[in-house]
Amino acid sequence: MTERNIKIEAVERLAVEDQSVEIVERKGIGHPDSIADGIAENVSRALSNLYLDRVGKVLHYNTDETQLVAGESSPAYGGGEVIEPIYILLVGRATKKYDGKKLPVDAVALKAARDYLRENIPELEFGTDVIVDVKLGEGSGDLQDVFGEETAQIPMSNDTSFGVGHAPLTETESIVLDVERQLNGPYAERHPYLGPDVKVMGKREDDQIDITVAAAMVDSHIDTLAEYKDAVEHVRGYVSDVATKHTDRGVNVDVNTADDYDEGSIYLTVTGTSAEMGDDGSVGRGNRANGLITPNRPMSMEATSGKNPVNHIGKIYNLLSTDIAEAVVADVDGIRDLQVRLLSQIGRPIDEPHVADAKVVTDEGVELGDIEADVEAIIDEKLANVTNVTRRVIDGEMSTF
Repeated sequence: MTERNIKIEAVERLAVEDQSVEIVERKGIGHPDSIADGIAENVSRALSNLYLDRVGKVLHYNTDETQLVAGESSPAYGGGEVIEPIYILLVGRATKKYDGKKLPVDAVALKAARDYLRENIPELEFGTDVIVDVKLGEGSGDLQDVFGEETAQIPMSNDTSFGVGHAPLTETESIVLDVERQLNGPYAERHPYLGPDVKVMGKREDDQIDITVAAAMVDSHIDTLAEYKDAVEHVRGYVSDVATKHTDRGVNVDVNTADDYDEGSIYLTVTGTSAEMGDDGSVGRGNRANGLITPNRPMSMEATSGKNPVNHIGKIYNLLSTDIAEAVVADVDGIRDLQVRLLSQIGRPIDEPHVADAKVVTDEGVELGDIEADVEAIIDEKLANVTNVTRRVIDGEMSTF
C-alpha cells in the first residue's frame, strides 16, 4: 500500500463565510477570457480523443496559450454590424505524426473551435464575425504511455507545481456561480436579447450582499431604449430571485451600472460579447478551476484550460484539489471551511504528491481528532484514483473554468 504524505491541520482563523468582507467574481462563458478558456479546453478534449481513436493513447500536446484579439463593431437598435472581425489564435504544441503517419491535428483543432463558438456564442458568424487561426508547433513524437483505452498507468509529474481547492462554497460564492449559470442557461433560452458575455461580481459586507452584473445585450432583439431598459430591469429582478434562494441575508442587485441613458451610452452589442468591441482575451486570465475568482481564498495562477490532462499538474492538481475538498465536506460532518493544497515534484508519480495539505476550520464543538481519520481516508482514496480525473476531463465531465 502506498504511503502518501498527507498533512491535516486545524487552523485558528475565521471561515470565509464568517469574515466581515468577501469578494467573489465569475466571468461568464461569453467573456473574452472565458471564450479563450472554452476554446482551448474544447480543442484539448478533441485532440485527446483524436489520439485515443487513432493510436489508442494520448500523445503529447498542450493548447493552453489560445489568444483572442478583439474586433470592432457598430451596434444599433434592431441590429448593427461587425466591422472588424474577432481574431482567435490557437497556440501550443501537438504531436502531428506518429509511427510514420500524419494526424489531422490542425483540422481537428479548427473544428473543435468552430463547434464551441457555434454552441456558446451563437450570434457570431464563423469566418466573418470571427476568424480562427491555428499555429500549433510540432510536439514530441514519443508516445506518452500513461493513459489509453486499455490501461491508465500512473504518470510522472511534468512539473514542480501546486493546485489548490476549497469547500464548501460560501453563500456569496454560490450566488455568483449560480447567477451566471442561470442567466446563460434557462434565462437566455427564453430571452435571446441577453448575450453570453455576463460578468457577475459579488461583494458581501457582514450580512449585506451586493451583486453587480455586466450583461451584454444583443441589438437585433432590442428595438428601442425603452426595450433596453426593460431588459435590464428584467435581468435585475431575475438575478435577485436567484440570489435570495441561496441566502437569508440582504441582497441588492445592480445591472450595467456604466450605462448613461441621457448620453445614449449603453451595453448594446451585435454578437453578445465585448470581444467584438475592443476587449481581448487570454487563457488563464479569468475564472479558476472551480469557476470562480475568490480573493478571500488561496488560488493558483495556473491556466487550467487547454493543458494535457494526463500529467500536467497545473490542470490535474487544481481539479483534483477541488474534487477532494468537495468530497470531504459532502461526507464528513463538522467542517466549516476546508482548504486543500497539492504540491507535485517533477518526475514523481502524480498519485504521490510531495505533500497533500488540508487546513480545516471545524464547526463549534468539533475537534480535529473527531474527523481527521475520515478526512485522510478520502484524500488518500482520491489520490489513488487520480487517473479518473484524466478520463472525466476528456469526457467533458469536469469544467476547467
